Amino acid sequence: MKRASSLIFCLSLFFGAVCAEEAQTFDRLTFYAAPKAPCEKAKWADWPRVLGPHDDSRTEENELLKQWPESGLKAVWEVKTGEGYTSPIISGDFCVLFHALENKETVECLHRETGRRFWIKDYPIEYQDRYGFGNGPRSSPVIANGVVVTLGVTSLLHAFDLKTGAELWKHDLRKDYHVPQDFFGAGSSPLILDGKVIVNVGGKAEAFDGFEDKQDRARKLATKGVSVAAFDLKTGALSWKVEDEWGASYASPVPAKLHGQTKVLIYAGGESDPAIGGLLCIDPSTGTVHDRFPWRDEEYIQATGSSPVVIAEKNRAFITTCYPKNKPIGGVMVEYDADFKAKEVWHSTKIACHWMTPLYEDGHLYAIDGERENNSRLVCVNADTGVEIWTKNIEWEDAAFGEAQGRSKPVRLSILRASLLKADGAVLCLGETGSLHWLKLTPQGCEELTRTQLFYALNTWSLPALSHGLLYVHQQAESLDRKSGTRVICYDLRPE
Repeated sequence: MKRASSLIFCLSLFFGAVCAEEAQTFDRLTFYAAPKAPCEKAKWADWPRVLGPHDDSRTEENELLKQWPESGLKAVWEVKTGEGYTSPIISGDFCVLFHALENKETVECLHRETGRRFWIKDYPIEYQDRYGFGNGPRSSPVIANGVVVTLGVTSLLHAFDLKTGAELWKHDLRKDYHVPQDFFGAGSSPLILDGKVIVNVGGKAEAFDGFEDKQDRARKLATKGVSVAAFDLKTGALSWKVEDEWGASYASPVPAKLHGQTKVLIYAGGESDPAIGGLLCIDPSTGTVHDRFPWRDEEYIQATGSSPVVIAEKNRAFITTCYPKNKPIGGVMVEYDADFKAKEVWHSTKIACHWMTPLYEDGHLYAIDGERENNSRLVCVNADTGVEIWTKNIEWEDAAFGEAQGRSKPVRLSILRASLLKADGAVLCLGETGSLHWLKLTPQGCEELTRTQLFYALNTWSLPALSHGLLYVHQQAESLDRKSGTRVICYDLRPE
């Protein structure tokens, strides 16, 4: 058995090397050093979707580096990027990036260990963010059956061949289904399930070419259009559509096993005045809507970004929002009956998440509560009752950053609105300003195992990707010490 596993490993290295040779270097790539050889006991997995292989921010990867040197994590490669708030996606030897360069949405397929590029595709877009954030995509790519699917900020839906980059099909959802720009453009990542691409489209009954007045705009935003649609992965043909007035959120659809059957849960709700939206339960094969569970305050400005958390063994799901800002409605746990109708189990304002999707572990939810940096906190909530078990602010003094800012004293930093990723018996926490932590999270409390500062930059909002012992992090703003711009960095988490 050991000899066979060694042979398989050698073959994988050989074919990986052949694959890498096919990829080419390019001017935005910096290669630092090859990653360490993998441990024979290590389990590896792809990261083909924004929330990982199981749509729950966790992976089976193990034998990862738990103690980090004072000098920091070893970078394998980095690629300079344009604008965007997306996560890298990994399948086999391929790492796919999605961002906007020089007013073109850009899809790049790289070799996961070298950063060399297999192919690049781009197309022009006209988009200006209303609130001054970046003008790039918000929706992360998704990979299945050798196909890459992307949903751009202007609702352009594309499918590409993973190996060649050949365009397989595309749809202009804004044109076809009258999708409004919404607060930050389109940003819900698609779900590929059973050969279908399921998208929270957020279309309306009427086009948005112009408005008579504010009331006319509000009326059009509230009309019933194509809220959700499914397209054939191979051909792009429409499989089914759901017409509803609930628009497109920034949360991603997730599969859910309820009463032994696979359903799709979508926390929907785009721009509307008053705001409307909630949790949809849909049959993925037919598009039949089993249930609509409203969960949204009437406050106009809301951008829901946290995806549903499925607790299959109890036929339950949890959704959360940090809106309205002054007094958020927070999160709600629902349970589905045999007819797939949702009933509230509990709700709480103690777990009101902005964009991160909570982790569920052994009867508890772990999440970052809070809409703004100054009121964010790490919380643990009992998933059966909604009772808050503990809360913690992870803070530290950083002398190096203080010196970089010309200050004589250390600067106090925090994880702020962080992301959480479960792997190898612990939780990787990516802080909003570029810190990385291994945490042990239990109902008894939070223990910080180790910490390093990857970079000093604001707006580190996307969940990192972990695959084959390598961590892929998207730095989405210029560093505060001006040492680096926007980029994706691959770090080596393989042990010695």
